[in-house]
Amino acid sequence: MNAHAETFQKSPGLWRLAWRRLLRDRLGMVCLAVVAAFLLVTLASWAGLVAGGWNQEVGVSYASPTFLGPQENLEAASSQALAGGAAAPPVAADLRAIDPLADIYDELEARTRAIKSTETPKAETLPFGGDKWGRDVLAKTIKGGEASIFVGFAAALLAVLLGTVLGALAGYFGGRINDLLEWFYNVFTSVPYILLILAFAAVLGKGLTTVIMILGVTGWTGIYRLVRAEYLKHAARDYVRAAEAIGASDARRMFIHILPNISHVILIQLSQYVVQFIKAEVILSFLGFGVPVEMVSWGTMLAEAQNELVIGKWWQLTAAGAAMAVLVTAFSLLTDALRDALDPKLNA
Repeated sequence: MNAHAETFQKSPGLWRLAWRRLLRDRLGMVCLAVVAAFLLVTLASWAGLVAGGWNQEVGVSYASPTFLGPQENLEAASSQALAGGAAAPPVAADLRAIDPLADIYDELEARTRAIKSTETPKAETLPFGGDKWGRDVLAKTIKGGEASIFVGFAAALLAVLLGTVLGALAGYFGGRINDLLEWFYNVFTSVPYILLILAFAAVLGKGLTTVIMILGVTGWTGIYRLVRAEYLKHAARDYVRAAEAIGASDARRMFIHILPNISHVILIQLSQYVVQFIKAEVILSFLGFGVPVEMVSWGTMLAEAQNELVIGKWWQLTAAGAAMAVLVTAFSLLTDALRDALDPKLNA
């Protein structure tokens, strides 16, 4: 009896098998750690624990990275030269005899000297350099990642929600509902994707919520086709017909019985959409259609950096580009690892 029970042990579920397989994938676990680190830093930035003063002028203009050491600041040197050249020679005569406002000028000059004496000195170097206004590039990169990553995840969730619901309706019910949704899909995809995004951005304007809505509303088509195909396949299977026989409603069969069996497809598409929408947000912000001017993202940093390269200031471009490249690469490789781990054929 006991031997018979031990022979037929309960099989672990799909998610437990997938986790075990993912643990054996070293590259996948490294990528998972990188993505988790980015998410933790993003949450810390959102909570104000790090990069809270990213917009403060803590350094001189174009402060060089610390590992390069202090360098000559051409902009500051030119300003000092202009100020020195414009200085008027001292006048020996007493201006009070000919200018009734001379006392007021002296008082204003004394106040100016007092303010300058209490001004906090600005750093000549910063951990990864400074921008034109002396803001810390490293803090800007962390704060910019908060906007880009939030847009990527929020827009991906919206697109997956729309695509899953529409695909489930089309694949499960078929008939006229399927024909209507297929017509809508064909009309929607007939417009080039980038043109559709720019058209929505030009009409709706800038804003974080606007970018999320644009990317989510225009990005549902890919997962719609996959979910529709999965529902067409599962709707005729025995377990769904058995649920129908015992009186389960259409909504219960769609979202309680079928949806968990195709959740691995949705999860993989969600991770792919996050990568796609992070890059889309960077492109929109770079072109001026993304986040508003009072916010910072990796796209706005790249837009500023293109002018800085002309004068040899490369650190803002390197910081934003490297952060985006590392996150996108890690997320893409993690998506591949998830697809391998969730493949039922590999787990058989």
